[in-house]
Amino acid sequence: MPDAEPRPEPFIQQTAPAALDGLRARLRGTRWPDSPEDAGWSQGTDLTWLRELVAYWAEDFDWPAQEKALSRFPRFRVPLGGLGIHYVHVRAAEPARDAMPLILSHGWPDSFWRYTKVIPLLTDPGAHGADPADAFDVVVPDVPGFGYSDRPTDKALDSIAVAGLWSELMSVLGYARFGAAGGDIGSHVSRYLALDHPDRVVAVHRTDGGLPVPGGDPAGLTTEERAWVRDVAAWGATEGAYAAVHRTKPQTAAVGLNDSPAGLAAWIVEKLQAWSDCGGEIERSFTKDEILTNVMLYWLTGTIGSSMRMYRANAAIPPAQLARRVEVPSGFSLFAGDIVRPPRAWLERSTNLVSLTEPARGGHFAAFEEPELYAQELRAFFRPYRTAAKG
Repeated sequence: MPDAEPRPEPFIQQTAPAALDGLRARLRGTRWPDSPEDAGWSQGTDLTWLRELVAYWAEDFDWPAQEKALSRFPRFRVPLGGLGIHYVHVRAAEPARDAMPLILSHGWPDSFWRYTKVIPLLTDPGAHGADPADAFDVVVPDVPGFGYSDRPTDKALDSIAVAGLWSELMSVLGYARFGAAGGDIGSHVSRYLALDHPDRVVAVHRTDGGLPVPGGDPAGLTTEERAWVRDVAAWGATEGAYAAVHRTKPQTAAVGLNDSPAGLAAWIVEKLQAWSDCGGEIERSFTKDEILTNVMLYWLTGTIGSSMRMYRANAAIPPAQLARRVEVPSGFSLFAGDIVRPPRAWLERSTNLVSLTEPARGGHFAAFEEPELYAQELRAFFRPYRTAAKG
């Protein structure tokens, strides 16, 4: 007898009061480390700022209100590949009857949270001063091991495997052809969607090149590409300690991060500060409520360790996979405040590049930092491919 078709079920997010009481007790009992005077963010998270955040988290942060706000989106879970996958699915507002399906893939340290500001702009552009004909049906899944998707019990899935799950998810939802977009790890996932499912992905948009290591003879690279490779190496030496931990010994760090909410916040907010276009002032890009909502999605689900393990899985992807060229029409929006932006020559070498823009504002979390600008980028890029998505 054939297996039954995977059946999505509505997902209701509701946190038990006891879980919040336990969290507040841990926050109030934080055992703080010392810090050099005037260290600021130079050696990691600014301890003075973090203490302020933790005090707000313990005494004033209204998680039930944030939870209610997240529940405004239709959310579901569906079994795929032996795992329960959580996703947001918002169909385009009327009168957009021919909306283009679009799957958005998040990265670390976030979840479906990354796209919560931009979803309404994409599904109902007419209500936000844009052309209603540019509407999308938007799907935003949580990667296995992140958010409200199941954690793999044996080993983390790599980006190739996740792309396979996303292709299956879009089939379950009735979309034969669709667009794909993403940032950070989501760029990798979107890339493999285009590589492994080119008959289904009509076009792919990314906000970074994924910091690959170009293969082959370095002498064959342009001067600009060689400079970029040096920049990537320099960035890794000064900013990449977190990734080395994730790739090699994630379980060691996970013990402390999963036990201490202050420690978890420190690990996450340091990246929000360093990678956003905030000029060093994190609250220029994110409010405390926004930051803590992101952190809460890790704390309540206990997924910091499982999310980190995906780095280890991706590090084991064979070099031949990394060297494949994407032939699906590819677009990049390289936001001004993002990290180590690849040169055009590399994007042309590694993809069928049809669009490259450089928005003047926004960083690594562009969809959250600059949702209006990000939505404009996606509308413009995918506009020529809407007819193809109907095939």
